[in-house]
Amino acid sequence: MPKKPAKNGSKAAPKAAAKGAVKGAAKRPATGAFDERTIRALESIAASLAASSMAATKPDALKAADAFVWHPDGRLMPVPKVSRVDLGLLKGIDRMRDILIENTERFAKGLPANNALLWGARGMGKSSLVKAAHASVNAQVKGKLKLIEIHREDIESLPLLMSLLRSSEFHFIVFCDDLSFDGNDASYKSLKAVLEGGIEGRPDNVILYATSNRRHLLARDMIENERSTSINPGEAVEEKVSLSDRFGLWLGFHKCSQDEYLDMVRGYCKHFGVKISDAELEREALEWSTTRGARSGRVAWQFTQELAGRLGVRMK
Repeated sequence: MPKKPAKNGSKAAPKAAAKGAVKGAAKRPATGAFDERTIRALESIAASLAASSMAATKPDALKAADAFVWHPDGRLMPVPKVSRVDLGLLKGIDRMRDILIENTERFAKGLPANNALLWGARGMGKSSLVKAAHASVNAQVKGKLKLIEIHREDIESLPLLMSLLRSSEFHFIVFCDDLSFDGNDASYKSLKAVLEGGIEGRPDNVILYATSNRRHLLARDMIENERSTSINPGEAVEEKVSLSDRFGLWLGFHKCSQDEYLDMVRGYCKHFGVKISDAELEREALEWSTTRGARSGRVAWQFTQELAGRLGVRMK
């Protein structure tokens, strides 16, 4: 004889499931509320970042130092002490030194001046000259000339930096060391717009100085690739090569002679009080350059550091 179904069996299961669903719903927040809280949190974070960025870029902050490092989030970090070499210690680059100093002096006085590209051999004092020229001219204008270093990978943020500096009472050298572009890097277009051609243009109180081992800032294989793959190769190559043309001042640095190298070493040793006979100094300096396979201002400085350390002389 078949069993009779429980009277409340079929109804109990749906009721239990409903109660479980209600409890689960009570534990879980509504999807809309969760999204709304997330959006509010993200907006709060964005507002905090914007506020901190604006606080770091107030005009008064530019009085904190003579040199700064630019960060693409809008911060100018002051540099209390710039790592530089005295202008008088830079040997073998007299012509480039005089031209850059004259250009910088005109700019600091509010006269027309050119953006400058210092290109050529490694270790010949390109970046050292920029920093030394700033220090020399800044002393003449009593701290009105500021040096701002921008890293190569932050070039795309140049327009933001220009908007920050445009209304300042100071004059600025925006300096990029070892500037070059490789592969499919299109950030050079931001630099082109700032140098010339942008709707706002370069502010009158800003000048750009860059150093590079390349005269045209672009790798040869990058240029050749444009020539081989473009429908109109001439126009494609012209667009990339024209970047260097937007620097009005080109200063070429070439490898130094043996006599110039020895003059650099003697100048460093005299300045820092490293005492050694000239014959021994010459012999050791030439041996050092031979082991390095090069003669340059950087090699002369490295040899002087090694010699001073060996003789117990502090370089200050």
